[in-house]
Amino acid sequence: MTTQVYRSLKRLPKKHLLEPGTPMCAGCGALEMLKTFYDVLGSNTVFVNAAGCMSLLSVYPFTPFHSSWLYTAMASASAGAQGIRDALDVLIKKERLSVKDDLHVVVLTGDGSATGMGLSATSAAMDRGLDVYTVCYDNEGYGNTGQQTSASTPYGARTATDEPGVRQEKKDLFNIWAAHHPPYLATIVASDPLDIARKVEEAKVITGPKMFIALTPCPTGWHYPPERSVELGRLAVRTGIFPLKVWRDGRVVHTRIPKPRLPVDEYLAPQGRFRHLFEPVRNGAVLTKIQARVDSYWGRVTA
Repeated sequence: MTTQVYRSLKRLPKKHLLEPGTPMCAGCGALEMLKTFYDVLGSNTVFVNAAGCMSLLSVYPFTPFHSSWLYTAMASASAGAQGIRDALDVLIKKERLSVKDDLHVVVLTGDGSATGMGLSATSAAMDRGLDVYTVCYDNEGYGNTGQQTSASTPYGARTATDEPGVRQEKKDLFNIWAAHHPPYLATIVASDPLDIARKVEEAKVITGPKMFIALTPCPTGWHYPPERSVELGRLAVRTGIFPLKVWRDGRVVHTRIPKPRLPVDEYLAPQGRFRHLFEPVRNGAVLTKIQARVDSYWGRVTA
């Protein structure tokens, strides 16, 4: 399967790829994830973009995609996607649009929208069985406005609005979405493009809500050098902090099980947002709590 996915990516014409010069931060994990996602879906795609970092991709009337783009308010991307999907279905029914020219409808939202302002609209879209892809690029904060705390910010991280470090646990968006019983739900990370491609290919043959949560390292918000983005994505998986998995038919399958699992310090220490846990003295209580939560999760998985 991996070989087939790799070959399919190599065969894609260059017109499907993001153009150079996209006005995004160097090392943006969300941009790299989106590039792979788009490479697999191709140009017959319309993106419905909730206000956030990815809004910088589209400066009217241009986008870096050879496809369509609708920019919406932060809470209403799923509602916009409903209108587009309904319009496409009407055109197909009236034979004004052929099935082969149908578009993939992709809701693109940051974690601030996905876990907060847009959560109810996304919930309603899943309840209605809306046939779209929903992709949450999770940089664990309101990245477009200075990395303020969101419901997705991890315990212990320092943000622009929580200088001592966040003291609530990260909202479990995966299980919230899974509670709606969508036909497909997966986690992805830009540092594993073949895993992304494989999951998007699986989702392409499914009708209904296809949900993706992407961990997207953010150099400007997490405070690390841009060239370390891929390394941090891999460390998030290898330490077990970010499990790669798929939910289908009420069953969770992990697509990567870290063996051996690295200590969480190796992922946390390179990031400036966690530096206060290591300097000037090590905060053993917080680090132990983070490690214990990860150990508990994988203990349940491998038991």
